[in-house]
Amino acid sequence: MPMASQEDQDLKMALRESMQQHESPEPKRSKPWENSATGVEPEEPLEVRNRRTQRELMAAAAEKRMASTRSYAPPATKSVEIGKNVQIADMCMEEVKSPVATAVKNVESVDIRGLEGDSKGKGVNFEQIGGISGISDTSLSVLEADELFLMIFGNRVSKDVLAQWSNQGIRFSADPETSMGLVQHEGGPCGVLAAIQAFVLKYLLFFPEESDNVAANMPINLSRRAPNNVSAASDNLSSLSEGKKSRALVRSMNEILFLCGRNERALIASLNILDGDFVGSLNGSDDEIIAKVLGGLSVESGSDLQKVLRVDTFTSQSSALQKLEAMLPIFRSRMGALLFLISALLSRGLDNVQEDRDDPSQPLVTAPFGHASQEIVNLLLSGSAVANVFDGKMDLGGGMFVKGISTTVEVGFLTLLESLNFCKVGQYLKCPRWPIWVVGSESHYTVLFALDTKVQEENELENRETQIRRAFDGQDQSGGGGFISVDGFHQVVREANINLPTEKIEHLCSTGFIVWSEFWQALLDLDKNLGGVKDSTGLMGKKVFDLYHFNGIAKSVVNFSYLYGSESPVQKPRITKLGVSVPPRWTPEEFMADVPVTSGAGGNEFGGEVSKPPPRQHAPLVDCIRTRWPRSVCNWEGDAPSIV
Repeated sequence: MPMASQEDQDLKMALRESMQQHESPEPKRSKPWENSATGVEPEEPLEVRNRRTQRELMAAAAEKRMASTRSYAPPATKSVEIGKNVQIADMCMEEVKSPVATAVKNVESVDIRGLEGDSKGKGVNFEQIGGISGISDTSLSVLEADELFLMIFGNRVSKDVLAQWSNQGIRFSADPETSMGLVQHEGGPCGVLAAIQAFVLKYLLFFPEESDNVAANMPINLSRRAPNNVSAASDNLSSLSEGKKSRALVRSMNEILFLCGRNERALIASLNILDGDFVGSLNGSDDEIIAKVLGGLSVESGSDLQKVLRVDTFTSQSSALQKLEAMLPIFRSRMGALLFLISALLSRGLDNVQEDRDDPSQPLVTAPFGHASQEIVNLLLSGSAVANVFDGKMDLGGGMFVKGISTTVEVGFLTLLESLNFCKVGQYLKCPRWPIWVVGSESHYTVLFALDTKVQEENELENRETQIRRAFDGQDQSGGGGFISVDGFHQVVREANINLPTEKIEHLCSTGFIVWSEFWQALLDLDKNLGGVKDSTGLMGKKVFDLYHFNGIAKSVVNFSYLYGSESPVQKPRITKLGVSVPPRWTPEEFMADVPVTSGAGGNEFGGEVSKPPPRQHAPLVDCIRTRWPRSVCNWEGDAPSIV
């Protein structure tokens, strides 16, 4: 085809000219680790050289490419309408077996390596999956795939860990009672599933109308408040339709990926082995077809990843929604959790991910058991792969800083490790926009949530405590140990406008450092008019509310097996309702005694008058809850909620 050959020659020339004239406006990828390139020769040197100047190359080639397509369209492609971004054709492609779907506007997609054709099959609309962007079959370079694989798994990953991450789909539980939850069958990817679950609950509970309709042209605001007339959601979570749950899942994945991409882009990773000719010969449901296609797939190296991975980049959220909706059968497959993690990392940018981290030499999936690191969870919750959960940065001296959470988040995080004094969760993660928290233990991630947004509301005195605690934590250089220097203490007193008596200040400073518990006790004795939190009116009452805990890992539940007509235990996730009572915090005697308080002058904010305190029940989850609501008392029915 002379015209096609001439077009390829013209495009090559445009690329060479662009390399000499332009520099990339995007951050560069991080350099591959030393062992990632050992013994690996790049298959396409031109591709590697072009990667850092990707966008400018596309812009430089645009006019020539578009000019030629106006006058001549190859028989194998339809016209492409892509706003400001253009396709770089695969020059190694000899044949295109099936048409590329008509483009969706505002989609940035770079065809780096390309395959021989799109996919088309039964049940699943594989043509739609491959062609929503209007440019099919993009992939990473060998070096990028090596870097990505080593970043996730390191160079000494076991086959068991790889199996865990290659056999976990993103799918809802089939159990009616827990059908709103994502079920986990393999250890390891729970951090990914719990983060997605938290966002899914946000849409199911507080934006149900958006779960009813995923419109391509519906604007998306990633930082909204609930409608003014909505404060409490329905607790009827077992009657949700499959469509409503799927749409909430699509919204959630889309929000997370654009959060990672700073609300500018989302990269969605898929598999290029869904060949249309092969899939078209298979019978069965969408999930069955994909399961057959993935039957022999094994990903044990960056090279394996490079061979099967396809990546599309979106700058339009509505277009990304369409892509994710079309790809739901793939995300439900055994590769779903890993594909979503890869999508989040690429959306953030590999170079940016490494910059976020305190120690980029360590893999994101921790050895030896393959658990998701805190960096993975923070990436999905906040958009940055930082390793710490405190607010802002911590100065270690000598110009060295470690990074924490830098902004308010939609859904938060609590951890058992804080109750053990191993870390300090900052206010950004403790007080998210929505009353939903990922809960971390030593080896697992689960989800805690409330149906009523009022559980997060604070009165005047509680707001005052939050203000003072944030100022104190800003001076705490102990890694969350709860003490500050004398100079830091004076800074907190000035910043928070606290008028402590001179003798009290001297007493607190006598040891050379100030401990939070002693400082807090002094504030309890100081009238609020002087900057303290003493409430002589007694208007501060007890809070009573409900929380729900969801553990997505499928465990044997003997007590409910009769419901299924079977004597054997049933494998199912578990949801537990907890009653929570938070006593008043402003009376020094009660604060020090740590005892439940019967209702008195203050009453309670959520549940009316209470004649006697509820029975105390304890589990590790209660320790997590107390990091958010100190001295809270919890009770539940049946077995204790499990965070492992």
